[in-house]
Amino acid sequence: MSDQIVRVLAKDAPIKASAISAKDLVERARQIHKTLPVATAALGRALLGCSMLGNQLKEDNGSVTLRVNGGGPLGSITAVSDSAGNVRGYVQNGDVELMEKHPGKLDVGRAVGTDGTLTVIKDIGLKEPYVGQVELLSGEIADDLASYLVESEQIPSACALGVLVDTDQSVMCAGGYLIQLLPGASEEVISKLEQRVVEMGAVTKALQEGLTALDLVKRVLCDFELEIVEESPVEYRCYCSKDRVTRALISMGKKDLGELIEDQGEAELTCQFCDKVYHYSKEELEDLLARM
Repeated sequence: MSDQIVRVLAKDAPIKASAISAKDLVERARQIHKTLPVATAALGRALLGCSMLGNQLKEDNGSVTLRVNGGGPLGSITAVSDSAGNVRGYVQNGDVELMEKHPGKLDVGRAVGTDGTLTVIKDIGLKEPYVGQVELLSGEIADDLASYLVESEQIPSACALGVLVDTDQSVMCAGGYLIQLLPGASEEVISKLEQRVVEMGAVTKALQEGLTALDLVKRVLCDFELEIVEESPVEYRCYCSKDRVTRALISMGKKDLGELIEDQGEAELTCQFCDKVYHYSKEELEDLLARM
């Protein structure tokens, strides 16, 4: 089954929720960036969470950027989603050695660190993007994302994200859910939801059982009648192009571009999201400079 993202509303309670199952998406990121297991898990969680945030946007050309910098050995993690939930990202240090809480359980929180922030940037086509930031709670990313939604957007939320890495370092399963309480939620609704979240346990275990994204959200919201708002495929997608890279070169300015030509004669620029390399000959650079 292809990677899927789903959004639902509860008909009988003020709840909206998203869920995602995206093994191939996270595996694609692993292959591009050649990450070791703990980096695969951390980057994967960031991609999954960012995808669900992006998929909530109403603006067709909107985007959400998620940045996690906790001071741990992984360094900074960045994920960027479009409004369909297609996402791309990278981790600063993808070759961090295995870090485990106990055998078989990766210690993502320690690898990410907690001495730092989670930042969310929403670009919905206005003059300036919306930027929200919170101190990291656990470095596990799901808890931190829920904390951001409560503190910056005043939306009580429950979030679970999981990436299971196989012994050959490939991704076995990846997914998660994001449940948000809308104004007017009663204590009874909150209590039911909290109980089901605890009963649900690790999402990777549920995904191993063969649950889809829709199954995930149905299980955790089994006390409520659900309406499917949207169910759609999602993928790792980079938007880099020669034109975009060329604009980046032009933005250097005539002086810096001239010095680049004089010092190196040519240029190779690598996209940080997909590792595609763009080569510029001396003639191409001189032509760019002449047109500036």
